[in-house]
Amino acid sequence: MDLLSDILNLMKLSGTLYFRPSFVSPWAVEVPRFENASRFHYAHRGRCFIHVDGLADPVLLQQGDLIIVPHGARHIMADPVDTPPQTVDAVVAASGFTGSGTLVYGPMDGDTGTGFETQLICGQFAFDTGAWHRLLDALPPAIVISDYSGAAPDWLDNSLRIIGAEAGHDAMGADLIALKMSEIIFTQAIRKYLETDGANRPGLAGFADTHISRALEAMHADPAQDWTVESLAQIAGMSRTVFATRFSMTVDSPPLAYLTDWRMQLARRMLLDTDLSIIEIAERTGYTSEASFGRVFKRHFDAPPAGYRRTGGEIGGGIAV
Repeated sequence: MDLLSDILNLMKLSGTLYFRPSFVSPWAVEVPRFENASRFHYAHRGRCFIHVDGLADPVLLQQGDLIIVPHGARHIMADPVDTPPQTVDAVVAASGFTGSGTLVYGPMDGDTGTGFETQLICGQFAFDTGAWHRLLDALPPAIVISDYSGAAPDWLDNSLRIIGAEAGHDAMGADLIALKMSEIIFTQAIRKYLETDGANRPGLAGFADTHISRALEAMHADPAQDWTVESLAQIAGMSRTVFATRFSMTVDSPPLAYLTDWRMQLARRMLLDTDLSIIEIAERTGYTSEASFGRVFKRHFDAPPAGYRRTGGEIGGGIAV
């Protein structure tokens, strides 16, 4: 499995919400912050401005553009840009939206307004509580891909059309189809960002670096291996010193610290998803004793492995970073 797929699979990326709003200006809606989630908005028709917490200026989203809010930050969507926002609940109530079809909001014929219409395709993705990875943590507050349908391959453009047709419809399986295809869109958008602007961003650049990515792939393929900086440098085709420096700069973590973080995420999932014994999980993540594994796990999750499993991951303070 490639690196991005491996990471998103471990974090249990899943579409949890999907709908198609149609807004008539003037309108503005405030989307609250949501933990362990990412959101996307695709401008199917028209335009809007999006203020994302953490960005100084609003983003102009025009027809064909896609925005990803990877950390679930609070944001306001509006047209015109300075329209006072309503809460999501208020907009849903005012529109009479029942969960089926298109959410329509804004001045109708005969009402005061410009009549400019914005049709969006919106989705929300959840990540498993407690899941963490440096790659996603290093993403900016928002990722904008201009003219997404034009930049995407034909099959992905078709996916946008399909989910736009399926979302909110009554046909059997329509909601599941829309959610699964939206997961594909999220993954492709992150991949495109890693190949372009993200290729030079600390924490992300290593995944686009030909040499560093070889070492990352090796650690992901065999996390139980007794990796050293020297052996990873050899795989990367670099000297030990140059490799260690470049890895730390581009991944924002020393090589063996990254390996430990990845091992602990794998261990966490095995504790929750399997009946493997603690020692078996320890061995599968590169530890020869249950005691040494337990010490590292507790340092990361503020809970011993057995206690973490017993409570389904409800105890512990999350990964130490």
